[in-house]
Amino acid sequence: MLPSVGDRLHLTYLSGSKTDPAGQDVIAGLSCSPQKYLPSYYFYDAVGSRLFEQITDLPEYYLTRTELALLSQHAKEIATLTGICELIELGSGSDRKIRYLLSAYAQLQPQLVYRPIDVSGSMLKTSAIALLKDYPQLWINGLVGTYDVGLEHLPPPLAPQRLLCFLGSTLGNLSPVECQRFFSQLYRVLNVGDYLLLGVDLVKDTKVLLAAYNDAQGITAAFNRNILSHLNWRFQGNFEPLAFDHRAIYNPVAQQIEMYLDSQNTQTVTLTALELTCDIAAGESILTEISRKFWLDSLRSDLVAAGLTWVRAFTDPNHWFALCLCCR
Repeated sequence: MLPSVGDRLHLTYLSGSKTDPAGQDVIAGLSCSPQKYLPSYYFYDAVGSRLFEQITDLPEYYLTRTELALLSQHAKEIATLTGICELIELGSGSDRKIRYLLSAYAQLQPQLVYRPIDVSGSMLKTSAIALLKDYPQLWINGLVGTYDVGLEHLPPPLAPQRLLCFLGSTLGNLSPVECQRFFSQLYRVLNVGDYLLLGVDLVKDTKVLLAAYNDAQGITAAFNRNILSHLNWRFQGNFEPLAFDHRAIYNPVAQQIEMYLDSQNTQTVTLTALELTCDIAAGESILTEISRKFWLDSLRSDLVAAGLTWVRAFTDPNHWFALCLCCR
């Protein structure tokens, strides 16, 4: 008799992660001058996760459908290049992308181990249950928390090697300094022979980029404002999300999209649980996300400098997006 879905699912809620209610990063961000900011992982409460899934289906948002097409086309080749692997996914979100890889690796090995890491426990559990119903040989050990803390809590591998997936161009949410720190952490956490699969958005026409973050239906605007609703719930705040305007611009010098919330009027916001009172002037902005766009040659140089070996990159015909496979 095969083990039940419940027997094959284990979730660990990490302590000491950035998502703990201490909120020191929120205090630091809202106290910063001249530019207030909020860590972008606060987007992803249950509502934010659902809104982001809606964004991925928007006609303007090319990123997800382009990455899905690449995974559909190249998952078997990736599995062949790496051989039998345990799969780890940072910021796993929904299960659409990982299914291509799970199906490819299922043809190589009788048992699959998948370790998703995500800040949204509800999204992680929902996706895990769906996957376990469709893959009877799959075992899921999920970690609920930020990816940096999740990496530090990875248990010993149950396969000869691991494939760590960081998809969705989430790498672009890191500043250059944070990116280098992340690569150093990967080098320390991965064993020799383990693999890294990065999904990255490439530099392209500005009009295409701006449309992707300023959709006609206003879903991205709702997603952006929801970060304030999340803070209200988590830290007993009194933000008025509709008193802020969504703004997304492209910074050509830094080669990144920047998302802001612009205050429509002078406001005083209190986050009771953090004992924080914050004055926001009319027209003042809060930076909620950056999304860097990459040149493949520069990214390759950074990865090699961090001690990783470049295996190959898979790109679409427009060269809008890339899957980059590296080895430790």
